[in-house]
Amino acid sequence: MDKAILHNDISNHEEFVRAALDGSHIIHSSDIDDLTLRSWRRCRDEYGLDPGVSPKPVIIDRQDLRDRLQKYDRLLDIARVEMTDLYQQLAGSGHAIMLTDKDGILLNFIGDPQFTDAAAHAGMQLGAVWSESVQGTNGMGTCLVEQKPLVIHKQSHYFSRNATLTCAAAPIFDPHGDILAVLDASSESQMAQQHTMVLLNMSAQVIENRVFFCAMKEAFVLRFHSRSEFISTLGEGAIAFDAEGKILAINRSAIFQLNLESPQQIVGHPIQQLFTTSLGSLLNNVHTHAFPIRESQHGKRFFATLQAPEKSCRSNVSQSKAKTPYSNKGDENDYLGSSDSLDALHFDEPRMKRNVKTAIKLIERDVPCMLFGETGTGKEMFARALHQASSRHEKAFIAVNCASLPESLIESELFGYRPGAFTGASREGSRGKIVQADGGTLFLDEIGDMPLHLQARLLRVLEEREVTPLGGEKPIKVSLKLVSATHHNIKDMVEDGDFREDLYYRLHGVSMTMPPLRERTDKLELIKHIAQLEAGSSAELTWEPEALKLLENFPWPGNIRQLRNVLRTCTALCENNLVTINDLPEEIRNIVYDDEFPDAAEANLNALAIAERDALLSELEEMHWNISRVAKKLALSRNTLYRRMKRFGISPPR
Repeated sequence: MDKAILHNDISNHEEFVRAALDGSHIIHSSDIDDLTLRSWRRCRDEYGLDPGVSPKPVIIDRQDLRDRLQKYDRLLDIARVEMTDLYQQLAGSGHAIMLTDKDGILLNFIGDPQFTDAAAHAGMQLGAVWSESVQGTNGMGTCLVEQKPLVIHKQSHYFSRNATLTCAAAPIFDPHGDILAVLDASSESQMAQQHTMVLLNMSAQVIENRVFFCAMKEAFVLRFHSRSEFISTLGEGAIAFDAEGKILAINRSAIFQLNLESPQQIVGHPIQQLFTTSLGSLLNNVHTHAFPIRESQHGKRFFATLQAPEKSCRSNVSQSKAKTPYSNKGDENDYLGSSDSLDALHFDEPRMKRNVKTAIKLIERDVPCMLFGETGTGKEMFARALHQASSRHEKAFIAVNCASLPESLIESELFGYRPGAFTGASREGSRGKIVQADGGTLFLDEIGDMPLHLQARLLRVLEEREVTPLGGEKPIKVSLKLVSATHHNIKDMVEDGDFREDLYYRLHGVSMTMPPLRERTDKLELIKHIAQLEAGSSAELTWEPEALKLLENFPWPGNIRQLRNVLRTCTALCENNLVTINDLPEEIRNIVYDDEFPDAAEANLNALAIAERDALLSELEEMHWNISRVAKKLALSRNTLYRRMKRFGISPPR
């Protein structure tokens, strides 16, 4: 039956729900699915709800809300970052991002003011009860019952009052496998967006994993995956156990990878029961890189890292640094295996050596540093190493990526806000990144993407060394080391009026350029060193000469970040610690190099090829040889652009 015909037959939402429940109309899967029908039956039969009588929103009393906010304060702190990120990714689509506890009580939400104000009458306010027994079929309440990600789209709601909404919801479980909360993205959009559910589920999983690690701070945590590059990602398995080897908790990914049915199946059992290794051998891998481990039932191989209890980490920090100068903590900015030593960032590469020498002279001086370089060259890694080498190393290192935050949120992230400063603001307010960095180091990545009006505020903070939060009146004094970074040509931006000249000179105490990987003279040493770290083995890697040559000659448009990811994969795939061409990604095996394309001066280029070369040169010069900008303008990948440059004998000017 056509959907339009069905709706013509049913005059309103109430009759539609009754008809579906009574079976008096044929219901197609495009209209109502089994999950919705199951929920509607619960609403009628178990909760006694009438689809024609929408009850008023239920709001818990203030004291109950205060108690719940206090009880879930750690969860709220963890979730707030992910909710903000999710809101940014869905910006402009009219979504509200909401978090409820296990009882369906709304504890926090962030949303477009017009939508949240209009939806307040439906109960989208703190303390509102969104359980299925009160609000009928809805994203948050039905997710609590079904305990799985789901979408409740408009007419699938039980009450007509909620039928204008599309709600995507995903459960968040605690380390013991019990449901802890629900993350929801609701909108009045006319169409359910497919990517919303994907992004929401990823955000819920990030929150769940962070809750796991936060709750298991005093336990050993084995982090594993069948592929080493997926350790420290959403897909990693995590098992917490005590000093005697007794398993305390296990996350969902670990349950899936080990073919278990539930946490209860293994919690309380010894960790040795899961893997073919002794407890002593396992504990010897604390502070080492990824190591191979086999599952005991079927012999499946995984790669794992072992995270020590936080107390143990604190007490043994000096010892661990002395024993393992390169400790991999899964930080994507820790490309070389060490963030504690500036000298460890290079192997006598002249430009990096000069940068380190300059940085050491300025470590204890109040001189701001500006780092230039392409994406992935290690600007944040350099800033972290600078912080670790300074007397401020015991204080916070706070990194802010100005390009990843929408203009509407940069201000509150940087400068903080008082409670109730804007719609969706935390009841407790926020200190802001600048205040968090007090006494330590503030790293402003992609400073060139900061809006002009915020540049003025930042300049005032740097001049007066104090910051005033949004909605506040009293300034807060701060003392910090400022390091900024960008891949833009800031001088050109100043000339074009896109960056304040006074702020540029205030940030530009000293500048250092991180050379791209393709131009580094220590590229071969870097490849071997990082590969050995990623292999996570005491046995030394050996190389097929052709494989090493391909890696050395590859242009690496993603720089050291791309190199590390490639080496993670090929060292995991190689056998007997020998890396061959077959272990390398296809994009590297198939790339064309200079010896296959003679220099343009020697090549017999036809008129069309010469015209294409001239046009490409013109674009490169216009963009000041910024490869990323040219590739974006020409709708090419950076790798393709490099190949085209090689074909025409075009080399960047030194």
